[in-house]
Amino acid sequence: MNIVGRAIKLGKNINTDLIISGRYKFAITDIKELAKHIMEDIDPEFHKKISPGSSIIVAGDNFGMGSSREQAPLVIKETGITAILAKRFARIFYRNGFNIGLPLVEVDTDGIDENDSLDIDLNKGLVRNITKNTEISIKPLPLFMQEMLKEGGAVNYFKKHKELKF
Repeated sequence: MNIVGRAIKLGKNINTDLIISGRYKFAITDIKELAKHIMEDIDPEFHKKISPGSSIIVAGDNFGMGSSREQAPLVIKETGITAILAKRFARIFYRNGFNIGLPLVEVDTDGIDENDSLDIDLNKGLVRNITKNTEISIKPLPLFMQEMLKEGGAVNYFKKHKELKF
């Protein structure tokens, strides 16, 4: 499974309140409307940086820390962001991301800059920085998890494949 896109660089300790502010948690229930407020406490114009289907968030340590708010990965996926690369993810966010079919990759992101063109090969375990002509090895994603991502997450996968195959 390959994911190609342009890097949108963020720092470390991006918590779920920064991804989508808690002030919207109950005020906006439509995910499309909620997604318009993504990262607005970091950058009010963040949504304008996103090219749906070809944007990849690149962050430091502890991405998704804080509450287990499911809206955080949902709004990221709703905006059309195709993947997130980070040095480390909060475990609950990591699980929530895969549950909805959002690819998350733990990798050293220091060598990736804003607007770098990236090619992530989840099968081979490789992130290619096309802009800088460099490669970063990652742990290949198990085939089962790749299949789950292709189906759009855990619920969709288990609806389609009623039997567990490990």
